Amino acid sequence: MDESYAGLPTSHLLGSVPAVVSEDKDKNTTSYEAPEANLQIFPPNNGGEKGRGYQTVGSTSETFEQQPANNWRGVFNISSYTQYFNVDTDVVLNRLLSSLYPHGGDFFSKIDANPDLYGLIWISTTLVFVLAALGNCATYLMEKHSDSSTSWAFNVSYMNLAAFSVYGYAILVPLAFYFLLHYLGSNASLVRFWCMWGYSLFIFVLASFLLLIPVEAFRWIIIILVGAASSCFVAFNLKTYIEGNDVVVIAAFLLQLALAIFFKVYFFP
Repeated sequence: MDESYAGLPTSHLLGSVPAVVSEDKDKNTTSYEAPEANLQIFPPNNGGEKGRGYQTVGSTSETFEQQPANNWRGVFNISSYTQYFNVDTDVVLNRLLSSLYPHGGDFFSKIDANPDLYGLIWISTTLVFVLAALGNCATYLMEKHSDSSTSWAFNVSYMNLAAFSVYGYAILVPLAFYFLLHYLGSNASLVRFWCMWGYSLFIFVLASFLLLIPVEAFRWIIIILVGAASSCFVAFNLKTYIEGNDVVVIAAFLLQLALAIFFKVYFFP
């Protein structure tokens, strides 16, 4: 090879060996480390600590465990109320039987996991038709028992009176106690109150058939016993829910007893 080409650099040529870089030069080179990635999940988590805009990957399972799913989708959305009708026949029968034993006082503990409005609507509607139908039958039997020649006519107004009294009581009385207890500082649940007061009316459905017997003294004994049992059911369960407020418990007892006397006076005279 010609000597004029001998001094040319050959590190860029194919097959050439790269030059060895000195260790001193490596020491002077500034090293750069990439920052640790912090993965985040969208959408933002607005319900946690103040200032946390997004959920981190590590906190995802923790968040789901602490926050149960909420099926409420608005007042005017029917799907919001389906959770209160998610009961089977065995659950309803168990709660109906519990309402017939007033001394237990553990009804709220039984419905705590799944309070329902099915009992409220079904029992109230059944009681309306039972009072209207059997009230007319009882009036007929009493009139025929006293004077067989007396003419009798079906009283349609019993249906309107039964609907207003039963639905009004089952909805407004628990609502009034709910606002009263909130005013007094108690953590009340309106759905649980509606559930408990709804099942407390079941005993009146059974008692209506006994009130068909055309004996006035027997009717009064039945309605007082039934009214006392239903009143004790409401009072004992309410007492376990709001301990230390006997005035509210006594008021609930007297209202339930007054309802029983109202049924006797207006539907089974």
